[in-house]
Amino acid sequence: MVDLDRTKALIQEIVAAQELELVDVEFKGGANHRVLRIYIDKPAGVTHADCQRVSEQVGAELDVEGLFPESYTLEVSSPGLTRKLSVAKDFEKSRGRLIKLQTREPIEGTKGFRGVLTEFDGQTLTIVQKNGKTTRIPLLVVSKANLDIEF
Repeated sequence: MVDLDRTKALIQEIVAAQELELVDVEFKGGANHRVLRIYIDKPAGVTHADCQRVSEQVGAELDVEGLFPESYTLEVSSPGLTRKLSVAKDFEKSRGRLIKLQTREPIEGTKGFRGVLTEFDGQTLTIVQKNGKTTRIPLLVVSKANLDIEF
């Protein structure tokens, strides 16, 4: 059995030492094909060299610690242009950006929203949609959120 809390703590330590932000860690797959995905970021953007360095260090540490007794694939990458927003600091950093989100329950008759995040007070998101409509959405009802891009 994989100790995910210990694994995440180890990854966080390695990423922080590189002066990078750990955005997310995913462990997916079945017995035959397990994938450990690590998403990292930094203000100037992540480079291939950043990903390679983190991959080498994390891989070596996981092997030394014996945290993954079975084979797995390790992937390290940037969260991308449409990065997932999940915790308050993600929304804080995304003010002024276009976001797309889903809510657990309808707000003003809908569960899907896309607009510019104009305000976030730690508990409530204020989104201005393309049609100019402003909607306030409690963070507690957000089920999924991502940065979005305009084509």
